[in-house]
Amino acid sequence: MTTKIIIAGFGGQGIILTGKLLAYSAMREGKEVTHFPSYGAEVRGGTCNCSVIISDKAIASPVVSEPDVALVFNQPSKNKFESKCKGDSKIILNKSLIDNKVARNDLESFYVDATNIADSLGNTRATNMVMLGAFIKATNLVRLETMIDALNDVISSRNKALIEINAKALKAGYDSL
Repeated sequence: MTTKIIIAGFGGQGIILTGKLLAYSAMREGKEVTHFPSYGAEVRGGTCNCSVIISDKAIASPVVSEPDVALVFNQPSKNKFESKCKGDSKIILNKSLIDNKVARNDLESFYVDATNIADSLGNTRATNMVMLGAFIKATNLVRLETMIDALNDVISSRNKALIEINAKALKAGYDSL
């Protein structure tokens, strides 16, 4: 089975790291994976997204034009990607930064108070991990334990002290659904 995923928000929200962690986690579980980041020249504060494809067979192209799952961090990204989702897709939204509900009836929608959950854990920058934890629960594409273990693979050496808060944020996001 092949699942095409879009992760979208603004630069500085950890969108690329989120995609990389998802890709590493799926690889650890023996799945085929692509990770394709895309961001504007302004990066921090500008639009940013990445495509991740997870499959049990070889993947021909890393491009995702119609996602099976959208992980959406802010209102502009919802505005852009909601319409691109395939029918019967899942869309997971950070309701802390998104004002309105999904308009389409053919999408399974999940609303996560991700920014506020991350704040309650003591680090707003862990919002991406809260969202990713909710993604794991909503999709069952990878195991939570695998993702927590993969943090060591993707967190840079200068940020190793953040592994513990990221693991807590993953679990909190998972428990939020």
